[in-house]
Amino acid sequence: MSEIISYKCPNCGGPLKFNPQKQKYACEYCLSEFAQDAFMNEEEKTQEEKKESSGKAETLLYTCPSCGAEIVTDNTTAASFCYYCHNPVILSGRLSGEFHPDYVIPFSYGKKEAVEVFRDWMKKKRYVPKAFYSEDQIEKITGVYFPYLLYSCTTQGSVEASGERIRVWESGDRRYTETQTYEVHRSGSMPVKYVPRNALKKANRKLVEGVLPFETDKLKPFQMGYLSGFVAERRDMENQEFTEELKTEIRNFAEDTLRNSISSYDHVRVQNQDIRLEDETWEYALLPVWTLTYNDGSRNRIYYFTINGQTGKVCGELPVDKGKLMLLFAQVFVPVCLLMLLVGYFI
Repeated sequence: MSEIISYKCPNCGGPLKFNPQKQKYACEYCLSEFAQDAFMNEEEKTQEEKKESSGKAETLLYTCPSCGAEIVTDNTTAASFCYYCHNPVILSGRLSGEFHPDYVIPFSYGKKEAVEVFRDWMKKKRYVPKAFYSEDQIEKITGVYFPYLLYSCTTQGSVEASGERIRVWESGDRRYTETQTYEVHRSGSMPVKYVPRNALKKANRKLVEGVLPFETDKLKPFQMGYLSGFVAERRDMENQEFTEELKTEIRNFAEDTLRNSISSYDHVRVQNQDIRLEDETWEYALLPVWTLTYNDGSRNRIYYFTINGQTGKVCGELPVDKGKLMLLFAQVFVPVCLLMLLVGYFI
């Protein structure tokens, strides 16, 4: 068994959850509210110290401190709920040592707001099965802190090029062309801060990265209390898996930026360029995403819907109701065919 953290209300003993709107802990029973600092440090430090000193391997079996039930998770889950008493629990050992996040962005959208975003989005979708947006389905929307690795560096770049300005004029029956050639030099420094990459293998990369960007200027130092009331996953990918792809992306962007700064010439030929990435760092953050999944048994496929828990940006993959499409076909195609038959008959 591994130890877990469950935040309790000091007034009534009820479970505490982090409230995105008020950015405080809230007790659903006595309605008490508490600031973030009130429940930090001591309990979490004790749990971390016990975990780090034990040297034991992590297991997948936990005991709920509220009802004693066993909680089974997979290797990456770091915060969840007890399926029996529904209390939020944080699996502290999953976020210790090298897996301890540097930063977190707390949820700004609560579940109520996330559901409203989902309903507004669905109003524009006409051919989706009703099961995808039924009340039972909507109730399954879940706030998840997904792990992202954040890359930062300073880009130093320079470009040497030749620029041509061409002037054409006519005098009498002659046409003249004048070409002036210039040596052009551009150089500059560009800070790159917190470029995110999804660091969870089982996550649908298209959708988890589809809700980007986050407002990284609002990153906060990681505190476990932010996870209370939400699901959280820890990373299972290393920065080496993204490094080359990301460096190429940044170099290309820096090259394009320098080239685009060379203006007022008719032709530009780049002769030499140098892009260097310095002061490279990787950091680890948990970022908020509301998720909803739908298992379409007829197609044996899972569809996803996600909302950026900070900005409200939406990304989704939707199933299509064949029945609704057939109805549309019948409403549009059949009348058109009948009209064409009638026109052909009288012609």
